[in-house]
Amino acid sequence: MTATDSTTTTTTVRTLPARGGFNAGFLALEMRRMLRNRRTVVFALVVPPIFFLIFGLQGDLKTESAGSANVTGYVMVSMALYGAMLATTSGGAMVSIERGLGWSRQLRLTPLTPTAYIAVKVVVAMALGLVSVAVVFAVGAATGATLPAAAWVECFVLAWITSIVFAAFGLFMGYLLPSENVMQILGPGLAVLAFAGGLFVPASGWFATVAKFVPTYGVATLARSPLGDTSWTSLVEALVNVAVWTTIFVIGAMTMFRKDTARV
Repeated sequence: MTATDSTTTTTTVRTLPARGGFNAGFLALEMRRMLRNRRTVVFALVVPPIFFLIFGLQGDLKTESAGSANVTGYVMVSMALYGAMLATTSGGAMVSIERGLGWSRQLRLTPLTPTAYIAVKVVVAMALGLVSVAVVFAVGAATGATLPAAAWVECFVLAWITSIVFAAFGLFMGYLLPSENVMQILGPGLAVLAFAGGLFVPASGWFATVAKFVPTYGVATLARSPLGDTSWTSLVEALVNVAVWTTIFVIGAMTMFRKDTARV
């Protein structure tokens, strides 16, 4: 009698996670990691309202009109948007710290897709941007900013939603710049972009034409559009500006993520 040994081979099929790895657990983890970065939180939530108090309450600005708002309200919307820009950019740029620690390359060993990774980073950055806008609006409401009732809601939502451009911008630059000085470069850079795009001072003359090609032009125009004096042509140009720059930065961030993790 001949004994026959049989060997059973079990093949384990690795299943990819739903939505490429985008889930509530990963999102909550990233949110906690961001909130532990005190420099980012202070930079996003303290600086914008201070700027508003400095520039929005000077002289007789409360009694001067700017469209359907007073000048204090106009400055409040601008500074809320600037706060959203700072918050979303710094939130996205935190990826540079992960790169320095080698974390982004470790993620390449997981089933997490670049799209899901970028999406989680954008959502977290936008959450910080939402809080930043809320803080500036609260300070503005308490110190004399005047807007029509509908404009309070519309300007708030637009200042927050349009800042998605800078969440993608922060991610993109986080892959391009070294981790040790990313915000030291991006901070002054955002101030320059704010001036160039007419956020702090509305552009005029030939500079108004140049400003239309700056990422801050679209967000500034849309966020302040509920206050009036914005033509349909300007609105269309602003929408195109936001769409184009968001696409450029998102594609750039995804490309850099793949390139940065390709060495694994």
